[in-house]
Amino acid sequence: MIIGVPKEIKDREFRVAITPGGAETLSHHGHRLLVESGAGVASGFADEQYVAAGATIVATAEEAWNEAEMVVKVKEPLSAEYRYLRSDLTLFTYLHLAAEAEVTRELLANRVTAIAYETVQAENGSLPLLTPMSEVAGRMAVQLGAHYLEIGQGGRGVLLGGVPGVRPASVVIIGGGTVGTNAAQIALGMGARVTLIDINIERLRYLDDVLHGRLTTMASNKRTIAEAVRRAEVLIGAVLLPGAKAPLLVTEEHVSTMAAGSVVIDVAVDQGGCIETVRPTSHSQPTYQRYGVIHYAVPNMPGAVPRTSTYALSNATLPYIQRLADLGVVPALVADRSLRQGLNTYRGEITHAAVAKALKLTHVDAESALAT
Repeated sequence: MIIGVPKEIKDREFRVAITPGGAETLSHHGHRLLVESGAGVASGFADEQYVAAGATIVATAEEAWNEAEMVVKVKEPLSAEYRYLRSDLTLFTYLHLAAEAEVTRELLANRVTAIAYETVQAENGSLPLLTPMSEVAGRMAVQLGAHYLEIGQGGRGVLLGGVPGVRPASVVIIGGGTVGTNAAQIALGMGARVTLIDINIERLRYLDDVLHGRLTTMASNKRTIAEAVRRAEVLIGAVLLPGAKAPLLVTEEHVSTMAAGSVVIDVAVDQGGCIETVRPTSHSQPTYQRYGVIHYAVPNMPGAVPRTSTYALSNATLPYIQRLADLGVVPALVADRSLRQGLNTYRGEITHAAVAKALKLTHVDAESALAT
């Protein structure tokens, strides 16, 4: 199979979809890789490393897209890339279509076979291709919260962990999944007071057992959230419904009760966000203020640490890319239910129920669509 790896063009998105090691594996399996020149530089991978791994360096994005049977990326196509979409192309990347109506329309209009990393789901319900970036984002959220609490960044001037005789900052995390758990680990390790809120009592019981430090777990309801948000100096939104738009759990009224100089970080922004005052920002302009509260809502947070993120992502995606290339896209999707869960659009139809529901569109079951 011919696999294209274009350079990412989203604002300050420095990750790349395949490492030279991944390129070498795919090349040894007989596949041809077309890597756009410079695609891996910001992640620390020179063009020469890809060439040594058996890949071909192409000068333009057009070559990486148009000559490929399957394009692997990190982020969804932007408007400048819509012209490359076509009916005989398979696209394998993060899509987050529940919050991307325009991208969805383009994929449908061009009848692209689009497989989303974030909806590939294992038999145990885990999301193997989303997990590594959720781990990165959860850990980053606390670093960012600590940074923006500094007075020079407009924050309250509070040290996250405090010092003897001075209380630490209050960190509130909405959601106890991968993002929330990783955020809690880092916040507790830095000495913060952490409140973790989730709807799943068994999950809270588990986290209470395995996390140590100044941790309070609370069952999610409107009053619990309102009271916790009011006391929060760093509020982290970490809610996920696979493939679906994130539920709105923190209202504008809640945010208005926070102290000036507090920090809101909504990791769920790429699925629409779970905090009402949040709108997507970028690495170039990452923050804004509402009610004197600093808001950070960059959808591609892990792009700021591309070396770590690229390795973590490629470790997870490579076996799936290899399966699609070795077996062929349709046979691989038919044979592998986990991979089939990732299919979001096929032959002009939405094939993921949660995406269709979020966008108020109809869908066709993936298994049925592939059988036609």
